[in-house]
Amino acid sequence: MATFELVMPKMGESIIEATILNWSKQVGDDIAQDETILEIATDKVDSELPSPVDGKLLEMRFNEGDVVAVGTVIALIETEAVQAEEAALPVQITEAATSETVAEVVPATSPALATSTLTNSNGNTRFFSPLVLNIARKEGIDRQVLETLSGTGREGRVTKKDMLAFIKQREAVSISKEAALETVQIQSSSVATVSPTKARRPITQKSFTHSGSYEIVEMSRMRKMIAENMLYSTQVSAHVTSFVEADVTAIVKWRLRMKEKFQQQYGEKLTFTPFFAQAVVKALREHPTVNSSVDGNNILIKKEINLGVAVALPTDNLIVPVVKQADHLSLAGLAAAISELARRARENKLKPSDLEGGTYTLSNVGTFGNVMGTPIIMQPQVAILAVGAIRKLPAVLETAEGDVIAIRHKMFLSHSYDHRVIDGALGGKFVRRVADLLESWDPDTEI
Repeated sequence: MATFELVMPKMGESIIEATILNWSKQVGDDIAQDETILEIATDKVDSELPSPVDGKLLEMRFNEGDVVAVGTVIALIETEAVQAEEAALPVQITEAATSETVAEVVPATSPALATSTLTNSNGNTRFFSPLVLNIARKEGIDRQVLETLSGTGREGRVTKKDMLAFIKQREAVSISKEAALETVQIQSSSVATVSPTKARRPITQKSFTHSGSYEIVEMSRMRKMIAENMLYSTQVSAHVTSFVEADVTAIVKWRLRMKEKFQQQYGEKLTFTPFFAQAVVKALREHPTVNSSVDGNNILIKKEINLGVAVALPTDNLIVPVVKQADHLSLAGLAAAISELARRARENKLKPSDLEGGTYTLSNVGTFGNVMGTPIIMQPQVAILAVGAIRKLPAVLETAEGDVIAIRHKMFLSHSYDHRVIDGALGGKFVRRVADLLESWDPDTEI
């Protein structure tokens, strides 16, 4: 018999921790290879963690609700020596891998936080996890301050909770000082000038008195994440939305004629979303600035086009899996990729890597019967397109014999973009180009 160490795996390039949601096995339970041991959650997705070996669960080192860093041993499994030796190679994360994670999270431009081990003023060496270092970097907490923090973790280590508590306390002190300063200014009848670079105060939910009968439903973890991300996006990006109407009659007729043949040939139902995705990808090639993100004062124009496609879950939440290198796929390839991601999203089988790396997002609000929408940008992207429902409408057509009124299939495209990067001219040109590509569909196109 031997003991196998089950570690928290690295589930994507930016994932450095996960929360234990539920243990499916208890100490003493037999476990078959590939059988689920526990369910974990990251800031991207929930997923099940299977056992890489056959054996018996000897020890659970963390409880449900605990936040665990990547590479940490979370359980011990008693198993055959040969099995453990073979399985340890692909599953176990080495110290070198953990060091790479630190290098990813903490860039070389922050020398004070470029290592997970810092020496304090007394000459003692303290260990700081990649998560703690990342929080410190984002919040502007320098090395000297970090060293002074007392930790509640094992061996006095500083944990995420310690960092969040310190940040909250710091904000509270800052707000108190600011409020006191404003009071003095008002009392002295002076005119206060607010600096445009002044940090935004944290938004506190007001309490209201509710009348009548109602049911209290606590927000789910995913709902809280969505709320936080959307609020952050509206605060950091200067949102502008441009609208264009497109005549997609040619696509509607072609799809109606080809959908059965398409399904027989590729085994996939042909929806309208792949047509929209293909047009977006072509337009992004022609307008690369739209396929970018913001990093401080720099605009990062992405070379790859990774298209996020919003998918509605059975819970009515939306999740955005990413079609990687969408510009390399044909219409059939886009249909297959989108269908597969949507299926796994609804079955809660997405991997964190399926939600990473998006450079532009497409949301088909027409599937809900909506005519148009004003979508919120997925950070750190700079634009998102919402496509509305396709409707039969009367339209004026120019013909050789003169203008005529005909029934056409039309839809609205709503393009929200970050005005820090994309001006109105580019934002308008881009969505107009997407509409032109949809309208110019060749009815003689072969599958």
